[in-house]
Amino acid sequence: MKILVLNCGSSSVKYKLFNMDTHEVLAQGGVEKLGLPGSFLKFTQPDGKKVILEKELPEHNAAIEFILSVLTDDQYGCIKSFNEIDAVGHRVVHGGEAFSSSVEITSEVIGKMVECIDLAPLHNPPNLKGIRAMSALIPGIRQVGVFDTAFHQTMPDYAYMYGLPYSLYKKYGIRRYGFHGTSHRYVSKRACEILGVPYEEQKIITAHVGNGGSIAAVKNGKSVDTSMGLTPVEGLLMGTRCGDVDAGALTFIMDKEKLDAKGLSDLINKQSGVLGLSGISSDMREIEAAVAEGDKRAIMALNIYNYRIKKYIGAYAAAMGGCDILVWTGGVGENQWATRRVVCENMEFMGMKIDVQKNDGMRGEEMVISTPDSKVTIIVVPTDEEYMIASDTMDILGK
Repeated sequence: MKILVLNCGSSSVKYKLFNMDTHEVLAQGGVEKLGLPGSFLKFTQPDGKKVILEKELPEHNAAIEFILSVLTDDQYGCIKSFNEIDAVGHRVVHGGEAFSSSVEITSEVIGKMVECIDLAPLHNPPNLKGIRAMSALIPGIRQVGVFDTAFHQTMPDYAYMYGLPYSLYKKYGIRRYGFHGTSHRYVSKRACEILGVPYEEQKIITAHVGNGGSIAAVKNGKSVDTSMGLTPVEGLLMGTRCGDVDAGALTFIMDKEKLDAKGLSDLINKQSGVLGLSGISSDMREIEAAVAEGDKRAIMALNIYNYRIKKYIGAYAAAMGGCDILVWTGGVGENQWATRRVVCENMEFMGMKIDVQKNDGMRGEEMVISTPDSKVTIIVVPTDEEYMIASDTMDILGK
């Protein structure tokens, strides 16, 4: 079964084509600068060589049509016709309370996705454009929506409700939803597969950290809490997002800086976080380089970044009554070994001991990095959200 996975953003379309019978990635790449001058498709060939094809792509339909043409191209393609694609799996950012699992896309599902646009105005519209483009380009193709928020729908009300008037929850759905759910689900399951332990009997903390980041508490196979909220702003310090902040500070800033809602949104989403604190970059590699040169603001930003992660790990261990497994994933979690070490240091009181020799210098591999006598198993698991989407698509359509 060949499944195409699409992740449609406002100015990009990422894709992977899987042969699920052989667990092989047949093709992967993405369109960037969609709708802007200089748009292009970048993809990786089977030999690892990267190819860039420039083409003016004004909107999602044109971008996806171009991707399909390359997939069937004599020079770069891996299939002979569109008919070889059995189904399409879509990453959908926000499913609100309507979706607690992945679903086959129908007109009713699309209607509910449209109702969630207010909760994710920047993300859900391009997700919907991708679905509609596929329906137009390959009429009758079966499609599945896999929601970032679905995994966290098992949270109890005391974890997802805010201390705001209940009427706002009833009117607008104001509550914690959480994100990165597909990643948290994949790495928590994969960690248990690697360790040979039953998924439904573990207390797992998953740290998906990178330019965006969130922590999740997964107890007995279900998400019971997560650090992101109604939007992806809440929780950890991120590349350009502020994370946890006193709401009173935001109204104070709005008053002093004469900001409207859009101005405040730009501030907390695009100008804050590691970038805003350091004044250097949102890229943690550049921050680490500045730290090595003794830049004081970079040192402060990195300390805050690491401290927030440590604090959430401790909080979620308390929430679950302990922790059996800590999973690191995401761009930083998989590759920035210094952050893993700093966060896990001095956590022996909760049975967590990191093996410095295994951890330091290790990047992007599945590996246990705790000591043999650590009560908490610390493991790095590179995430694979696209495979999870393809797997869900195959399972749902197979039924």
